[in-house]
Amino acid sequence: MPMQTRAAVLHAVGQPLAIEMLDLTGPRAGEVLVRMRAAGICHSDWHLVNGATQHPLPAALGHEGAGEVIEVGPGVTRLKVGDFVSLNWAPACGECFYCLHDRPALCERYLEPIWAGVLFDGEPRYSLRGQPVYHYCGLGCFSEYVVAPEPSCIPIDPRVPAAVAALIGCAVTTGVGAVLNTAHVQPGSSVAIFGAGGIGMSMVLGAKLVGAACVIVVDREPAKAGMALRLGATHFVHADGEPVAEIRRLTGGRGADYVFEAVGSPVVQELCLHAARPGGVIVLAGLAPMGSSTNLPGAVLTREEKTVKGSYYGSSNPRRDFPFLASLYLAGLLDLDSLITDVYRLEQINDAYAQMLAGQGIRSVILFDENETSVKRRRLV
Repeated sequence: MPMQTRAAVLHAVGQPLAIEMLDLTGPRAGEVLVRMRAAGICHSDWHLVNGATQHPLPAALGHEGAGEVIEVGPGVTRLKVGDFVSLNWAPACGECFYCLHDRPALCERYLEPIWAGVLFDGEPRYSLRGQPVYHYCGLGCFSEYVVAPEPSCIPIDPRVPAAVAALIGCAVTTGVGAVLNTAHVQPGSSVAIFGAGGIGMSMVLGAKLVGAACVIVVDREPAKAGMALRLGATHFVHADGEPVAEIRRLTGGRGADYVFEAVGSPVVQELCLHAARPGGVIVLAGLAPMGSSTNLPGAVLTREEKTVKGSYYGSSNPRRDFPFLASLYLAGLLDLDSLITDVYRLEQINDAYAQMLAGQGIRSVILFDENETSVKRRRLV
């Protein structure tokens, strides 16, 4: 018999998320059941709400989370009951062309079922009154319990707080990974980052980690300035002014060596091209709406030898990178606690998204256990 779980469900584009009591069937071959402890509030889920990302509905949202394995299905070999895991929204088969070339986020085998909102056998595990409810990113972790493929669950050190482990599952890996894996930022270089949300601020932490000499953060919210500087930025530039001119002024008139886009806006992506110096690197990590296009003049790219890179999930290998990032956190080299500016309960999820859309804070987290003590210095709203 299926168990029941409370989950945040999107029934139609433009509607608020509804907290529903869903039926959840147990794990099948190659799957595990996870009791969720924390889930992050990320803009990617909101793209389904506003229609920027097309996905089968109704859907259980949530793709950035952490919890404890409480049941394993047949054939599971890497996980056991009791493992503390960060959820990986880009599971990989380990055998296709991209996996064998260390690009597991581009895995061919899992691409189709994830976009269809189902697990690998073509069916969702969630249902509501007998009708299917689809999994966003093969997860749907705004839920008390999740059935997920084994490759979607990466064991990490249980000393990592649940809220921090959740962020490692998306924002931190995407942001720090873009710096380390995609751009290979060099010590002493200049870095400009457009967007001061969870991904952009994780880029700040990554740039600080590798020893960038100049780290410029661009955002339209003045309140983000103090946060950015505390995390390691050397300068904050208001987005509504002349950010390109200011970046050039701060970099000897040339532009930054590396420019990162963490907004998902074609307009901002175009600004990034002009904020980079000749010979510089532009990394696009924000998810722009499906069907949108960006004008990056070929003549500029050619004459100024600029390189534009996409960065999906920080060009990461989650089985390698999640534990590595956790170890950096535990060693005091990544201040991931400071990314978490508010925590909420599941029933307050629409309030959490309203806060995100208002540009307040860096990253909010849903805590599933009111007694969760792993988030220090935070308030439960």
